[in-house]
Amino acid sequence: MKKMIYISMIGLSLTGLAACGSGKDSKEKADSVNTNQDSLHNKNTGTGDWAISAPDAKFAVDAANGGMAEVVLGKLAQSNAGSDEVRKFGTMMIHDHSKANIELKELADKKRIVLPDSIGDEEKKLQQELAGKKGAAFDKAYVDAMVEDHKKDIADFEEASGKVKYPEMKQLIDKAIPMLKMHLTEIEKIQQKMK
Repeated sequence: MKKMIYISMIGLSLTGLAACGSGKDSKEKADSVNTNQDSLHNKNTGTGDWAISAPDAKFAVDAANGGMAEVVLGKLAQSNAGSDEVRKFGTMMIHDHSKANIELKELADKKRIVLPDSIGDEEKKLQQELAGKKGAAFDKAYVDAMVEDHKKDIADFEEASGKVKYPEMKQLIDKAIPMLKMHLTEIEKIQQKMK
């Protein structure tokens, strides 16, 4: 009975948190739910079944947001790019990041980490900006964004590898870093040809 009351309280807390966060984007909402879940469960049950690792949750939310953005922007590259190379790179983004997103979601579900269900406001802004471009103008803006994004992702993933607590999360990160580096190499080759 005590457990049922506790679970009901958690449900109400999470529902209330979701309602309060209506001005937040999906990434911010997921961060809020995870922070609440972590502090609520740790406060009431110590390291019980529902406690989550804050560094793992933060990384997972950021990585899911970035991975979804890569897929969305990759689809845009398929329709708006002027160059076959840029279209092919977009296809690679869709394939590789969709696969990585599925693996991350499975791990997050296992660890009870809430992930965003859509890209964040910053990524939506980039999507809208790129959607207004076609051909060579799109190619330049997309390629520049992908170079910058992959450099940031590699740094973030390498930093997170030393901070996360779950061995499975570290394995996922360490598996993704070579893929991100390969993407950066490929997009930098395309960028060099455009100069």
